[in-house]
Amino acid sequence: MTDSAGIPGGTGAAGGTRKPPPSRRRRLLRWIGFGAALLVLLGAATGWWIYTKLDGNITEDTSAADELRRYERERPAHLAEGAQNILLLGSDSRSGKENARYGKDRGTQRSDTAILLHLPADRRSATAVSIPRDLMTRIPGCLKADGTRTTEQFAQFNWAFEWGGAACTIRTVEKLTGIRVDHHMVVDFRGFKRMVDAVGGVEVCLKQPMDDTEAKLKLPAGRRLLQGEQALGFVRARYSLGNGSDTDRMERQQQFLGSLVKKVQSSGVLLNPTRLYPLLDAATSSVTTDPGLASLRGLYELVRGVRDIPTEQIKFLTVPRKPYAANPNRDELAEPDAERLFEQLRRDRPVTVAPPVPGDGQGTPRGRQDGSAEPAGDGDGGEKTPGGTTATPVPVPTFTGTTAGTADCR
Repeated sequence: MTDSAGIPGGTGAAGGTRKPPPSRRRRLLRWIGFGAALLVLLGAATGWWIYTKLDGNITEDTSAADELRRYERERPAHLAEGAQNILLLGSDSRSGKENARYGKDRGTQRSDTAILLHLPADRRSATAVSIPRDLMTRIPGCLKADGTRTTEQFAQFNWAFEWGGAACTIRTVEKLTGIRVDHHMVVDFRGFKRMVDAVGGVEVCLKQPMDDTEAKLKLPAGRRLLQGEQALGFVRARYSLGNGSDTDRMERQQQFLGSLVKKVQSSGVLLNPTRLYPLLDAATSSVTTDPGLASLRGLYELVRGVRDIPTEQIKFLTVPRKPYAANPNRDELAEPDAERLFEQLRRDRPVTVAPPVPGDGQGTPRGRQDGSAEPAGDGDGGEKTPGGTTATPVPVPTFTGTTAGTADCR
C-alpha cells in the first residue's frame, strides 16, 4: 500500500502540504520580482508625468527679468541674508474666455491687488503688506508692451502695472520702499478661482448682506463658504460693503487670505497627495512668475519654507498712508511710520500688528492717526555696542493689522 507521502500533491509525515518543486518556486519568485519592478516603474513613470505636467504649467516671465537686469545698478541691495521679499500681484486682465465675462478686453491690465510678502531668514513668521492701488507715488520710466518707453511720472500706484507690467511695478515698489524684491507672482481672475476651488472653498463671515452687481455677487449675512466665483466677488467688491473705500476692500482681502491659509494648514492639504495635487495643478497653471520660481522645485522650496509658520505669526497689514493732500480720494504715505515699517523689513527685523481701535478715524491702534501704534515689547534683543555689551532693547513697532490666526467667524 502506498504511503500518502508518496502520492504527488499528498501530505508528508508532518501532515503539511508538499512544497512546489524548486523550479516552480524559482519561476514564482521571478514573477513576483517582475511584478514588483513593474509597479516601481509605473509609480516612477506616474510621478515623473505628474512632475513634468505641473512643472510645465508654470508661465515664466522672462521679459520682466530682462528689464530688471537693465536697471540692476539702481535697484536696492540685499541687506538681510536668507530673507526673501515676494511681490504678489492680482491682475484684472480681461483676456481669455473666463476673464472676459468681467468686462471688455482692452488689451491693458492693472494690478487689482498688490501685496509685498516678507519671509524672514528664520522662516518663523511672514508679513504681508498691502499697497493701495490709489497710492500716489513716483513711477519710473518703463518699457511698454509696444516697445516704447514711458517717462518718469508721479501717479497712482496701479498705473505702473498697466504701463510696464510686473517689471515696472517691481521697480516702483523698490523705489517706494527701498526693499529689494526677490521674486514676483501674477495671478488673474481665473487662477484665483481655481485655487479657491482646489481647497474646497474658503469660509468668511458677513456682518451684513452683500449685493454687488459689478462684482456679480449676492450673499446673505452670516457664515458663508465661498467657492471660486463667489470668493472672487468677495475680494473684488468695493461699493457694496463698508464705506466703499479701497481700505475696506484690502481688509477683506487680508481676511480672506488669512482664512485661506488656515484652511490649507488645518485641512492637511500640504501633507495629503490626493488633496495637494489639485491645488498644485491649479496654482502652477494659474501663475506667471520670475525665472527663479518658474519651476515646481522653486515653488516647492517656497512652500516648504512657510508651511510650518504658526497662523498667529502670519501678519497682514496695509502700508501706513493718509489721504493725499491734493486729492482726498487718493492716498499718500504717512511718515515717519511708513519708513519705520520699510526699515524693519529691509533689515529683517520684527513688526507686530494690532487691530484698530473702534471709532478711530483711520482705524489705527491706540488712537494714533499715522498708521502705526506705539512701540511695543522688546525687539531683537537690543543692539551691540562697540565694547560688546548689549544696549537697550530695540522696541518692536506695532502697526494696524491682523493675523491669519484671528481670521475666524465670530
